[in-house]
Amino acid sequence: MAINVFLIFHLLGVTCWAMPLTNPLLTAFRNLIRPYFLWAGLFQAWDMFSPQPRSINSYIEAIVLYKDGSTRNWAFPRMDHLSLTERYFKERYRKFADSLGEDANAALWPDAARRIARLNNNGPSAEAMVFLVRYSSPIVPQSGSNLPAAWETQVFYAYTVEPEDAKSGDAK
Repeated sequence: MAINVFLIFHLLGVTCWAMPLTNPLLTAFRNLIRPYFLWAGLFQAWDMFSPQPRSINSYIEAIVLYKDGSTRNWAFPRMDHLSLTERYFKERYRKFADSLGEDANAALWPDAARRIARLNNNGPSAEAMVFLVRYSSPIVPQSGSNLPAAWETQVFYAYTVEPEDAKSGDAK
């Protein structure tokens, strides 16, 4: 019985979430299930299809600068570099990285930088800074040329690493 309720809830939830319609009943149901869907990574935005499809191909990486002047590049998993199985398990990272690069989510940047510092605290010396870098290239309709558009690079956040940031443990 519990499994049936679970399956019916998910089928109904995914169907209502993915419908490109808006009415008061659907909006109320979406608001009710939003925390669970965001937590589980089940959310889907229709911005890939309409009303304005994304016109930019982008990804985010970090540059970790160590106190001795050396650097290390760190990248979120990119779907085009993963196998089909890996994509299945790491899709939520793509969604997170897409959201992280938006100016509206600037409140996430310090926590992301601290996490990246923790993941890279085994370098040649202590970390000094973490730079979040956005790479973007416009998606243009194909004309007679098969040349891809140039990639633009923008450092959109610089974080000074504190000694306690590199320690493992709960995020602040």
